[in-house]
Amino acid sequence: MALTIKNFRPLGLHNPPAEIHIDDDGLVAARPVAGAAVIDAEGAYLSPGWCDLHVHVWHGGTDISVRASEAGRETGVTAMADAGSAGEASFHGLREYVIDPAAETIRAFLNIGSIGLVACNRVPELIDMRSIDIDRTLAVIEANRDVICGIKVRASGVIVGAWGITPLKIAKRVAEIANLPLMVHVGEPPPLIDEVLPLLSAGDIVTHCFNGKAAGSLMDTDAIWRMARDAAERGVRMDVGHGVASFDFDVARRALEQGFAPFAISTDLHRNNIHGPVHDLALTVSKLHALGMGLEDCVHAIAEAPRSVLGLPGAAGATPGLRADFTLFQLADADLEVVDSMGKTLRLEQAFTPLATVIGTSHRPARARRPQPGSQPEAGGTR
Repeated sequence: MALTIKNFRPLGLHNPPAEIHIDDDGLVAARPVAGAAVIDAEGAYLSPGWCDLHVHVWHGGTDISVRASEAGRETGVTAMADAGSAGEASFHGLREYVIDPAAETIRAFLNIGSIGLVACNRVPELIDMRSIDIDRTLAVIEANRDVICGIKVRASGVIVGAWGITPLKIAKRVAEIANLPLMVHVGEPPPLIDEVLPLLSAGDIVTHCFNGKAAGSLMDTDAIWRMARDAAERGVRMDVGHGVASFDFDVARRALEQGFAPFAISTDLHRNNIHGPVHDLALTVSKLHALGMGLEDCVHAIAEAPRSVLGLPGAAGATPGLRADFTLFQLADADLEVVDSMGKTLRLEQAFTPLATVIGTSHRPARARRPQPGSQPEAGGTR
């Protein structure tokens, strides 16, 4: 059934009309549609559909993945990218059982390691040269160009061991051959960040950019910090990728104070952090807002910026002829203590609160997950 959305406050949309009309095909219409159901937003914000650039939703295919619905519309997210849960050997299952049937738009970064995260960290996907099959990886990319949005590599010592920087170099070459961006997980060395950053080019993504790991942080030294800023200036994209072990309030605060904002705010949502410290995208972006990011910048980092990586409309989303894809939300008063991945606390006075999503002609209510007193798991780990 056609829809009309009224009484909203647009945020992150170019030249939005006073009312948004959606026809029976789920496309934004230039004028009212007869018989449309009315959605009264009652003054809530309306933005392009929220997009989480780093999730793990190969449920049943890896030991850490959540269901796509748990990362998606029920928490205000209409689009997401699975960040390397599947390698070439298992991607067919991720596509058939998760991507294709999902209510949300799902794209994927293909893990350069053939087995992906089937037994995350217990069986690292990059043990040695047998872990990567370049020919099969390229074949899977070509067969799934419509849903693969990049290559993923975990450049972290707990994964690559003595192999060091080599998997990243291979992943970068494959990404170049396939004309796709590379997403790099940074953390415990080897390799060191000063080995990683020079290999990246415009459009590549550094995820876990605000981690506080010893010898793995962008703020380890002044020289590393300058390298990070130089990388961002040449178009390397910084992604939060909160996770259970990869977000530090102090690092994020210092970066923001120096004008270094992330390209994307994402969760790295999986079964080990969905009940804390991450919970959902709404709580993650609320943390960045509390640390100093403005409202419009926050919305850009959970809507237009990540949607561009997935090839989806962002700020132009209210243009007639485009498929409707919106999130309704409030920035509500709050008194909420939250934690980062290091166990540090922060009190939120305001929190992003999703109310509903609209995809095509489908309108669904949404809600935020909130930490309960005493419910936060112990911080730390490798993800």
